[in-house]
Amino acid sequence: MTAPTLPGWTHTYSGKVRDLYVPDTTQEAGTAVAEEHGDVVLVVASDRVSAFDHVLSPGIPGKGVVLTRLSLWWFDQLADLVPNHVVTAEAPAVPEAVLGRGMVCRRLQMFPVECVARGYLTGSGLAEYRATGEVTGIALPAGLVDGSRLPEPVFTPATKAELGEHDENVSLDVVAGQLGRARAEELRDLTLAVYVRAEGIARERGVILADTKLEFGVDPATGAVTLGDEVLTPDSSRFWPADGWEPGRAQPSFDKQFVRDWLASAESGWDRAGDAEPPALPADVVERTRARYLEAYERLTGTPLTV
Repeated sequence: MTAPTLPGWTHTYSGKVRDLYVPDTTQEAGTAVAEEHGDVVLVVASDRVSAFDHVLSPGIPGKGVVLTRLSLWWFDQLADLVPNHVVTAEAPAVPEAVLGRGMVCRRLQMFPVECVARGYLTGSGLAEYRATGEVTGIALPAGLVDGSRLPEPVFTPATKAELGEHDENVSLDVVAGQLGRARAEELRDLTLAVYVRAEGIARERGVILADTKLEFGVDPATGAVTLGDEVLTPDSSRFWPADGWEPGRAQPSFDKQFVRDWLASAESGWDRAGDAEPPALPADVVERTRARYLEAYERLTGTPLTV
């Protein structure tokens, strides 16, 4: 998981998928970026793929470009709802080596919460519902199954986990205890507004947005709550083909489900409960996953992407 060395930038952090850089003002290129754009960071989406809290090998070719370009497209669709952190995704601020998968962004004071909106019941929300009839303290109707559409979208926040750990679903009251009631409700309302807008756009294109995870922070320059990180990609959202939706079973999806399914199968020979690292992904799993990411981009934006 080695981040590339980039002229004018100093690497500071790597997550499961993204690498983060700050301007290196000992170099001319870094000084120029800092002088033109102020307090910024460079966010680079790699081709790394993770599943079951492990970063896997090999990566998915072109995935970083898909994540970045799709995020930029969605930021444009949402610009009238909430400001975002993107300054530029163009050269010369973005180095040539990561052009297409790098974004220069304003540095935000991030909130320590994952803002999740769900319009359909699946994943950890389904598991919690089966145990309690609720999701993060929100009571849901009886009789829902995997893939059921909820009567209305719900805000189900989660704590941010360290690399390799699970996020933990929490109630709005827990977020209010951290950030104050007014701020917690502001994040809820923004999250649901983004979901409703995006769900409608996706549905027009034959895609169901089942749920999504957003991250917000405060822009120190303006004091405004601002949308950060990535937005509405197959890594942060569940997208399902509308023509294949059938409640009561796991839905086909535009994401890394091929990776998860192979790792969980007997073919991989991997014990998820053990201490061994996952095996390398077969070429056909890599290629099918790559095709799903590209299809998601084309369906949503209406434009094919060659990477």
